[in-house]
Amino acid sequence: MKRLLTTIVAVGAIALAADAQTLNVVVGNVTYALPAAQAGDMTYTQGKQLTVMGKTLDLSDITRMYVDQSEVEDNTVSVSYSGNTAKVVVAGNVAQYVEPTVSGADVVLTQSDAVSDDVCGEITYVLSGSSNDGSFTLNGSYKATLELQGVALTSLTGAPLNINNGKRIELSAKKNSENTLRDAADGSQKGCIVCKGHLELKGKGTLNVYGNAAHAICAKEYVVLKNATVNVLAAVKDGINCNQYFTMESGSLTVSGVQDDGVQVSFKDDTDREAEDTGTITILGGSLNIATTGTATKGLKADGDLLVQGGELTVSTAGGGKWDSDASKTKAASCLSADGKVQIDNGTLQLTSSGSGGKGVNCDGEFIMNGGSLTISTTGGMYAYVNGTEYNDYTGNTDRLTSDQKSSPKGIKADGNLTVNGGTINVSVTGNGGEGIESKSVLTINDGTVVCNTNDDAINSSSHMYIKGGTVTVVASGNDGLDSNGNLYIQGGTIMAFGTSSPECGIDANEEEGYSVIFTGGTLLAVGGGNSTPSTSESTQPYVSGSMSVAADTEVTLKSGDTVLAKFTVPSNYTSGNGGQGGGPGGWGAPQQAGPGGGGPGGWGGGGSSVLITCPGLTSGSSYTMTSGTSSSTVTATTGGNSGGRPW
Repeated sequence: MKRLLTTIVAVGAIALAADAQTLNVVVGNVTYALPAAQAGDMTYTQGKQLTVMGKTLDLSDITRMYVDQSEVEDNTVSVSYSGNTAKVVVAGNVAQYVEPTVSGADVVLTQSDAVSDDVCGEITYVLSGSSNDGSFTLNGSYKATLELQGVALTSLTGAPLNINNGKRIELSAKKNSENTLRDAADGSQKGCIVCKGHLELKGKGTLNVYGNAAHAICAKEYVVLKNATVNVLAAVKDGINCNQYFTMESGSLTVSGVQDDGVQVSFKDDTDREAEDTGTITILGGSLNIATTGTATKGLKADGDLLVQGGELTVSTAGGGKWDSDASKTKAASCLSADGKVQIDNGTLQLTSSGSGGKGVNCDGEFIMNGGSLTISTTGGMYAYVNGTEYNDYTGNTDRLTSDQKSSPKGIKADGNLTVNGGTINVSVTGNGGEGIESKSVLTINDGTVVCNTNDDAINSSSHMYIKGGTVTVVASGNDGLDSNGNLYIQGGTIMAFGTSSPECGIDANEEEGYSVIFTGGTLLAVGGGNSTPSTSESTQPYVSGSMSVAADTEVTLKSGDTVLAKFTVPSNYTSGNGGQGGGPGGWGAPQQAGPGGGGPGGWGGGGSSVLITCPGLTSGSSYTMTSGTSSSTVTATTGGNSGGRPW
């Protein structure tokens, strides 16, 4: 012992005499790097312990001491992995606040509860190297930073990265570094990366994560992503699962190979919620690419609101629907899902759903589109649960099925109000029963560009529908173009609405319940087997209607003499429907009038679809020329018609 003490004193003296930068005290696989300028006095207790820079070590544990010229960065702890071993280097100024335990390549660092801004400030833990049987665990109660500098860790027992710290943890993938983490498939851990507190994913490097037992990334509180490239390449459950909120400021997030949701955010019960515990997903920028294949899985799933204010989002779901026996209802996949509202202010979104009953956007609250570009394609059929049997492409009669027994494919579905204030929406839905845009309440288009190509209704509202501005083009191959179960208000904008053959309509208000279409502005072309017409004095802008053949890629115009009042180019995907009842071939028949072709009262001229146009500049009682391709006829404007525009 005396010899060891003499050696220690001698080393210290040499360090001081040579003005060495660092005195390294090695205890097993842990090195305490003590800058000579900070070391001060080294004290000994009963010849058994050494205390330096506040750290007390048993002399019997010290395996080596040496002096070198290396510089020590304060507030750092470095962990380097190599195969089945790991080495830890602790900066002298925080040595007394960090207790390391190393077993093979499993490293546990316990940060003292005394750590604070007043004591030493935040500690940075730097990880590098690789191990196929290693892990890193951090215990503590004060914020910390983890820097990944090219680390590859696979744990055979649990999570390779386990952070038992309820405060803010910055997990930084350093610039130009690639880091890969894999957890144990038979472990009980909640994720490959498990964080008890707030997790901030940062840096300009790359982080690859494989969740072989549950989630890939699991945080008890919020997750924020900035700058870093994060690739979730596999997960038995969610790609990212967290509470409070998820915010993506910039960087890149790719989620694939997951069996549940891409990103799922929950919040606590109302009685135990903090102000930031909102369950909200916010995308401010960056590039997000999510692909899920599980049954009824979601790309982005928020228990609260889902807000997109920028960035590029590409989200796809391929899983079909399922029957939830506990809730006694069907469930289906959706690219964006929120129990609250969905709001899109900016950004570019590409959403694709190929499973049965799949949806682009599905929210329990309201949907608001203020700007940006939203493109949605769903190709799956209707999922239904009938008499104990599941159908992934149900084509039977749905009249006796409740909404809980079936899930139809849709572009956008909102249980609350749906409002479009700007931006571009392009929806394509091909599956049976598939609707483009649906609101279970009031639907309003104030501005923007909306295009829907669907099988079932292109745009549907359970209450009133308002179109006040923008450009709207909808084509429904199996039902109505615009279908309002309340009043349908056309107040502005430019609208082309194409429905299929009778009894479906280009525009359809719920006349059976006493509602009506109401024209007070805007320019509208409606084509279908029939069209609802105004039945109330609220409608002040005249319209013209008749029956004629309408073909794809042709022009439909309305003229007053040589003056063109309205001109429309028929979409290339429109397929002409059947003509109405009554009227001779090629003849015209306005509602409740005998057409020149011999249509009886209430009939419609044959040889084409029901065509309705309203636009500014019309005068009730005046005659105009309507043309479709090379055909033309004279029509008379009116402000009111029969209470039911369907031709039967």
